Amino acid sequence: MQQAVVISGNELRTADNKQNITKEINQMNATNIYKEISRADQHTTVQYTAKAHTTGGRDGGASRSSDGRLDIKLSVPGTPGAGTNPEQLLAAGWSACFLTNIKIAGGKMKLRVSPEAAVDAEVDLCSTDDGFALQARLNVSLPGLDREVAQSLVDTAHQACPYSKATRGNVDVQINLI
Repeated sequence: MQQAVVISGNELRTADNKQNITKEINQMNATNIYKEISRADQHTTVQYTAKAHTTGGRDGGASRSSDGRLDIKLSVPGTPGAGTNPEQLLAAGWSACFLTNIKIAGGKMKLRVSPEAAVDAEVDLCSTDDGFALQARLNVSLPGLDREVAQSLVDTAHQACPYSKATRGNVDVQINLI
């Protein structure tokens, strides 16, 4: 009896025995493993390690960095009282990092980015059928630059920013040049 098995993409193959199928699947898995290992083999130099200790979670908890520079109370988004939430922290960190990467890109292009340049980040906590997810908007203002040049800086920053890299493929992101 022949079995139909999807091997890759839309290609459909049949095999008289399971050995041929297993061999092809193992070869595909080996290729995927190699890709993951080859990425891990790239040279990486740690520039900084942030450390934070959190107790209690987002509902009345607290977070403190190991150096004491960050010492905050946490709260559920939209509730009254003191405290911030992880979405606000992500928005602050991402917008700061993104703006820094715009300035780096500008420096490489021999452009002066105005001190009035700004990134307003909006991070949404969304409920889904299987739990929660994030989505985000980065609203970028680059006064004094031609729109085409500003867009080039934004595009370059989005490729270089570690927060953009970390969220790529995981978080729906809209970047608006305003």
